[in-house]
Amino acid sequence: MSVEILDGSTVRSFVEDEPAFNSSVDGRFAALDADNDGLLSYAEMAGELMSLRVLEKHFRGLFARFDRDGSGKVDRQEFRAEMREVMLAVANGLGFLPVQMVVEEGSFLKTAVDREMGQLAKAA
Repeated sequence: MSVEILDGSTVRSFVEDEPAFNSSVDGRFAALDADNDGLLSYAEMAGELMSLRVLEKHFRGLFARFDRDGSGKVDRQEFRAEMREVMLAVANGLGFLPVQMVVEEGSFLKTAVDREMGQLAKAA
């Protein structure tokens, strides 16, 4: 964990950088895909949902949001699409004023901050 300063534009810029965003999301997808079948089952996603501190009674509803075609499995495109919506909602929630936040190493927010810092270093 680390303390970072970010705002909505940090997150939005990361989401709009399609190669960087997709690479990060695909990495998380691969880590969750325990049986390497290219699909995420409810059981495979349950651990991720628990890490979000979501009550178990809400798991099915969240899983259904990811499983857009109702197949009972989440494919890479569905996962990318929902993560994009989640991250844009986070960006909108943060707004334009910088906030100081504790973020977990390897999280999408930490990746967004690191990406922005890398771009600032290149520009300097």
